Amino acid sequence: MSERKVLNKYYPPDFDPAKIPKLRLPKDRQYVVRLMAPFNMRCRTCGEYIYKGKKFNARKETVQNEAYLGLPIFRFYIRCPRCLAEITFKTDPQNTDYAMEHGATRNFQAQKLLEEEEKRMQKEREEEELNNPMKVLENRTKDSKLEMEVLENLQELKELNQRQANVDFEDMLKQHKEVEEEQRRKEQEEDEQEMKAMLEQAQNRRLLMDSDSDEEPAKHCPNPTTRTKPRAILQEDPQSKRPRMESWERSRGKLSTRAQLAGLVACRKEKADPALDKGLETRGTTATTSSLPAAAAGTSSLGLLGAYSDSEDSTSD
Repeated sequence: MSERKVLNKYYPPDFDPAKIPKLRLPKDRQYVVRLMAPFNMRCRTCGEYIYKGKKFNARKETVQNEAYLGLPIFRFYIRCPRCLAEITFKTDPQNTDYAMEHGATRNFQAQKLLEEEEKRMQKEREEEELNNPMKVLENRTKDSKLEMEVLENLQELKELNQRQANVDFEDMLKQHKEVEEEQRRKEQEEDEQEMKAMLEQAQNRRLLMDSDSDEEPAKHCPNPTTRTKPRAILQEDPQSKRPRMESWERSRGKLSTRAQLAGLVACRKEKADPALDKGLETRGTTATTSSLPAAAAGTSSLGLLGAYSDSEDSTSD
């Protein structure tokens, strides 16, 4: 398989290329080539748009009696893809481009038209200067003014570049970072101050609530540190126990009914003896030292009953 692709051919030692007969081919012969449309064009027959880069099977020939600096010019024949009309264009080595010849019109060649217009104006100017010397002076003054304006603009651009070259971008970035850090630090300080203020308000509210809660139980509950000695209960005034007994009597009832029965006994009014008076005083002192409040309340009636019974016993004896 590799032998088919060998490009080197064998030439025998007695090979003479002069003996090979020359072919008589016409100079305007055509070749079939594959190419792409070199520019945008529109068919004159049907108006079909042919964009740049569309592929065609074209015929190629050498243009006779035309050349540019010894370079031959080639002509290409293509057909419209819609109406099959023939379109021809050829090479333009002078402008390094292609020139439309027949069958279509070229589109979007503004740059080429501009170049042609500049060439036309330059040609007209040269013709005017040849016939009118004053026109030469006017054109020279215009050119000098235009050159001065161009130089001034160029000088301004140079000065602007120098100003920008003197600017240190690293310093600008550093200053920008410093400003950002300072702003961030101020924001942090403001946040800390707000937090401190909020904490102080919360502490003040807590202190007020604690003070209110401390004052309320102080009014209702006695201070337990007042009773430090266990014997202080024995030395209490019996009047201080009166409220406790009253609350007990309201809830549970009285311990004894002697005070109630004492109200039912009627005492006789008799002359009091001095001995009886002494006995009443001694019984009254013993009644006051007792711890029960009911006995202290009924001393008057029960004492009189005891004294009356004692006096009867003594008389009987």
